[in-house]
Amino acid sequence: MNKYLILMILGLSIQGYTAFGQLTIETCQEKAKNNYPQIKQYGLIEQTEAYNLSNANKGYLPQVAINAKATYQSDVTELNGTKVVNNDQYQAYAELNQTVWDGGVIRSQKGNIKASGEMEKQSLEVELYTIKDRVNQLFFGILAVNELITQNDLLQKELQTNYDKVQAYIQNGVANQSDADIIKVEQLKTNQRKADLLANQKSYKEMLSAMIGDAIGMEDSLVKPDYITNHNNETLNNRPELNLFEAQSDFYTSQESIIKSGNRPKVGLFAQGAYGNPGLNMFEKGFTPYYIVGARLTWNLGGFYTQKNNLSKISINKQSVDVQRETFLYNTNLKISQQANELEKIKEQIRNDDEIIELRTRIKETAEVKVYNGTLTVTDLIREINAENTAIAEKVLHEIDLLLALYNLKNTTNN
Repeated sequence: MNKYLILMILGLSIQGYTAFGQLTIETCQEKAKNNYPQIKQYGLIEQTEAYNLSNANKGYLPQVAINAKATYQSDVTELNGTKVVNNDQYQAYAELNQTVWDGGVIRSQKGNIKASGEMEKQSLEVELYTIKDRVNQLFFGILAVNELITQNDLLQKELQTNYDKVQAYIQNGVANQSDADIIKVEQLKTNQRKADLLANQKSYKEMLSAMIGDAIGMEDSLVKPDYITNHNNETLNNRPELNLFEAQSDFYTSQESIIKSGNRPKVGLFAQGAYGNPGLNMFEKGFTPYYIVGARLTWNLGGFYTQKNNLSKISINKQSVDVQRETFLYNTNLKISQQANELEKIKEQIRNDDEIIELRTRIKETAEVKVYNGTLTVTDLIREINAENTAIAEKVLHEIDLLLALYNLKNTTNN
């Protein structure tokens, strides 16, 4: 009886609700996710990605540079003993460069930005996914307490019925006041247990309220899931971690593209307008304007020195991601197998519970007859009543256990 009362002391922070004061577990999970502070990170990731993509696209725009210089040369060209130009020279110019082909650098950068953004989003999905388990524990903990409160009420009614019978026995001289007192003590204990259960119910509802960001009153009810409807034999692994591994691998692939494109030749157009002394005509004295237009090919071969090592490092990172994926699948498959076995074990316990309850009820009814005939004490009857109540309570908890185990399996596989 106490395992569910010890079960939860977890989580806080999350939002939501359904009609007529009823909440399903799926609603709680969704509201908890939407209420989690980290959910705001989605918008920040998308904004950052948009800004970075915008910056990368600006690489296609014409690039303008303005330069000026003044120099003094120790020697200059002379013609027939006359200096062609002065030793002091001045130049101011603006240069316009337009990329025609950059070897795929900008395209690779954009691919890397998108891959990085996707990796951040999937990492956030993994973090948000852990909320499901916390909600499940609280949700089914509340259901368990609710069932125990219902069973406690039934026990109280049965004790009252037997108390009334004993009072009648006392009037007929078949029992004495101490027999009634024994039942009264048990009634008081049952009232104490109910007070504890109500306190636990209130505590768990407050924790779940904090997670979903919506107040759950004592009058509000949680909808108990139907096992048959929610049972799914599919064990296909749809966990967000697998998407994260894929995003990480894509990110490293985009880095490979950046390295390769950076080592390709670049082609561009340029135009330069200048004003200087001398101008292009060295024989013309004074400041003159001029311009130059043309095409430019650049190819920095220095990147090839380190390309092999850089690609090898990225390959190692991708292999590391593959190892992490394999390890995750291995551990998850083990967990799926354990949880599937747990489901079968609980179903077998429930089948035995039905027979145990039937036997306990029969024993209790026989004890009631014996008390009436004076061949059994009221203390013995109380023991049998408690034994039957315990058997019923264990079945109730096993049924909640079954649902929790099912949702644990669903959570492990994300189905």
